[in-house]
Amino acid sequence: QVHLVESGGGLVQPGGSLRLSCVASGIIFNLYSMGWYRQAPGKQRELVAVISRGSSTTTYTDSVKGRFTISRDDAKNTVYLEMNSLKPEDTAVYYCRAANNPLLRYYWGQGTQVTVTS
Repeated sequence: QVHLVESGGGLVQPGGSLRLSCVASGIIFNLYSMGWYRQAPGKQRELVAVISRGSSTTTYTDSVKGRFTISRDDAKNTVYLEMNSLKPEDTAVYYCRAANNPLLRYYWGQGTQVTVTS
């Protein structure tokens, strides 16, 4: 059974930082690209950042470029999202996703809340 468990969310002031973690089990982690998505109230879920197998490629949505960094540790089956210079518009539930496109395998975590407010 596949599990993706996010952690690290919380309440932070504008300009602050958080580090999200997502630990995967039940999959061969290094065969999956890993992504972070977010969904704010009343909005659609959007891609935040993706890191490829082997960490060769990272992709970010424009609004977080230069502020967020995605990384992975295959030995720990974990993907991270380092978030700096947080803004109120970053407030959302952040979800981790594992994707293996050739196998059409996609898995989601349960989400972790990030709230940026003064």
